[in-house]
Amino acid sequence: MTRGVAIVGGGVIGGGWAARFMLNGWNVRLYDPDPDSERKIGSVLENARRALPGLTDVELPKEGSLTHCNKISDTVSGCDLIVEAVPERLDVKHSVYAEIEAANSTGIIASSTSGIMPTDLQSQLQYPERLIVAHPFNPVYLLPLVELVAGQKTDSANIEKAKALYSSIGMHPLHCRVEIEGFLSDRLQEALWREALWLLKDEVATAEELDAAIAYGPGLRWAQMGTMQTFHLAGGEGGMRAMLAMFGPCLKWPWTKLMDVPDLTDDFVEMVGDQCDTQSGALSPRDLERVRDSNLVGIIRSLRAGNWGAGATTKAHDQTLAALSGMDAMAADIDPTQHVVTSKRTVPLDWTDYNGHMNEARYLQAFGDATDRFMELVGCDADYIATGGSYFTAETHIRHIDEVHAGTRIEVRTQVLLGDGKKMHLWHEMYDGARLLATGEHMLIHVSLETRRPSAPSAAIEANLTRIAQGHSALPRPDAAGASVGVRK
Repeated sequence: MTRGVAIVGGGVIGGGWAARFMLNGWNVRLYDPDPDSERKIGSVLENARRALPGLTDVELPKEGSLTHCNKISDTVSGCDLIVEAVPERLDVKHSVYAEIEAANSTGIIASSTSGIMPTDLQSQLQYPERLIVAHPFNPVYLLPLVELVAGQKTDSANIEKAKALYSSIGMHPLHCRVEIEGFLSDRLQEALWREALWLLKDEVATAEELDAAIAYGPGLRWAQMGTMQTFHLAGGEGGMRAMLAMFGPCLKWPWTKLMDVPDLTDDFVEMVGDQCDTQSGALSPRDLERVRDSNLVGIIRSLRAGNWGAGATTKAHDQTLAALSGMDAMAADIDPTQHVVTSKRTVPLDWTDYNGHMNEARYLQAFGDATDRFMELVGCDADYIATGGSYFTAETHIRHIDEVHAGTRIEVRTQVLLGDGKKMHLWHEMYDGARLLATGEHMLIHVSLETRRPSAPSAAIEANLTRIAQGHSALPRPDAAGASVGVRK
């Protein structure tokens, strides 16, 4: 079922929300008075379409629609969720809420504010119980954190609804249980930023040097652990207690000026701006965004492997996407008269090589993932493997037929050529729509993990495999040329 969301405000955050929802299959109605809004939103969408699919190993749903509206009333009418992403001025937000309430009295109003208290936001609402803060982080379409904050008059049920809603689009909703200015993340970020401004003001370091002090050290740790857990580990076997015993007294030393901030004079602002421009070099903001996005995809994908932090969030989101695309089927759902679709995904950014197309290792990974999926379908899943049996690949042939680029939606269709006793012979074909991209042939042997020797599979696996193999025997068989090994560079 296609879902809809209204977004009021099409800046960096509003555009990021639009991309996040659209690429997860939601229809978006958006209002922004900027006459250049459509172009700006288009640029954000272009970057999101390039980067977001790389976070998932499951096909994203069909992209939702985007409707640019001329009035707030047209935007919000009938919507269950209204995202407010207008400038951080309370009077502006109150004015927008008045227009929203004139057209919609039931939908949740989710403000993207970075720090205004929700109680202040809802103070003039006729239906204040429906307002929450849902504070995201840029780029919204990649970073999963969204801080949820209730005001004094917010219905707690709306926080719970928001948790489920944002989880469904691959986000990590963090309920800030105490209403406090700046919420949680921005208070932590601002402390670091204040100190950075003083180091610049006192000419201790340049903007580039300060960024290097984070990007090459603690920033990489922070990508998968927060400050508290990082310092807990720094205490060794003694954990945080040892850490506080060693370094706690340092907190009283005059290392920082966190209770003060330098005057943002014109000269100081220009100095900081000039240094940041120098650091960027010839790269435009859009160029830097693409660099940032590629790096974030790589970091988050690496965290997926350990099912950790933001990687665990995107991995869990795969289950939602698998259900939407039909990739959560099991053996009983398979039509043995048809090829089995064992993979649907978008080729991520890090799968391409120096020639700009998918490299050989990733073809093998794609077909290997398809084989793993087929094993699951016939019953050789993680639970079965834990009992001591699995399939080992004995032989593989890959034929490269056409180029595959980052962003290509690929589908792997699998045919069982042999399913008899210990042997499983699979034929994979990789497609982009009707275009055949590659073929892969895998011969597998069932093995006892205890003896590491060939063994018979379980009766259930053998029955599933036999049923599919018998059905697939009526399908056209690949010819010898199709099974040959080839390389297309």
